[in-house]
Amino acid sequence: MYCNFATVIKYSKKTKIMGLSYLGIFHTVIGIIAIVAAVVGFVKNGKIDLNLITGKIYFYLTLITSLTALGLSKHGGFNPGHIFALFIVVLIVVAYFLHSKKKGNNRARFFENFFLSFSFFLSLVPTVNETFTRVPIEHPLAKGPTDAIIGQTLLGLFVLFVVGSFIQFRTQRKINRMS
Repeated sequence: MYCNFATVIKYSKKTKIMGLSYLGIFHTVIGIIAIVAAVVGFVKNGKIDLNLITGKIYFYLTLITSLTALGLSKHGGFNPGHIFALFIVVLIVVAYFLHSKKKGNNRARFFENFFLSFSFFLSLVPTVNETFTRVPIEHPLAKGPTDAIIGQTLLGLFVLFVVGSFIQFRTQRKINRMS
């Protein structure tokens, strides 16, 4: 990835880095940490577990990321990205409610696991779009959200989501039967 010094100066003078405002930078950093926490949770535990630190990090930072997304807009005004952010908030809040109010291994775990995994998948949609249309800085991988590489990447992530959800369902069913 090539980035010349003049480009960095140009972005710095506009108080933006890669076309991001300070809120955009904060939103991006917090979002990346949330995504890393979720991936660690999936790898170690097969799910985002709100009992563990990775699950707590995912929950709180995804909440912050989604709420800060409401203050961001490339085109001005309320847009589909804001609806995505609000839907993600609803998913994680309902999952948190199920986690805190419905203790034990029961049917609520199926929904909790699914809502958290679905929120993660939905978080990846704007993440892939924004990353591919901004990186590398001078020659991004995609020209816009309809570029084939974005669609192919999202399709691959969707397949992983479906397979992962199926595995989580089977695992939770086994746990519930043992209880």
